Amino acid sequence: MTDDERAVIQANAYFYEAFCRQDMKRMESLWSEKELVTVIHPGWPAVYGRENVLDTWRGILESPGSPDITCAQVSVSVYDKIAFVICTEKLFTEDLAATNIFVFENGHWRLVHHQAGPAPSSDSSSMTMN
Repeated sequence: MTDDERAVIQANAYFYEAFCRQDMKRMESLWSEKELVTVIHPGWPAVYGRENVLDTWRGILESPGSPDITCAQVSVSVYDKIAFVICTEKLFTEDLAATNIFVFENGHWRLVHHQAGPAPSSDSSSMTMN
């Protein structure tokens, strides 16, 4: 594993820690300040722009019912200054498929996109690329 892959995995873990701790300050620090950021929460339309995206997170994290979430089955790919993580979010009794896209900005990996939605059932066939 490369240093960049380790750094992206660490940034991804930091994202889920912010989520679990309902830490809005930490969540804000993770998102790009230079690039257009987007988010698609399960069942929501796409949200564009840093302030709009952070407003969605503020609403989720400040909610008394903000869920505990864990990240599993992490796969990372790094392409120069762009990286993405595909993982499974464990939420209550449900698994969600998630993609987190990062850019290298000011010496740190910062989120530009998060999307989560229903994961296929375990008996579904999946396509893999070799």
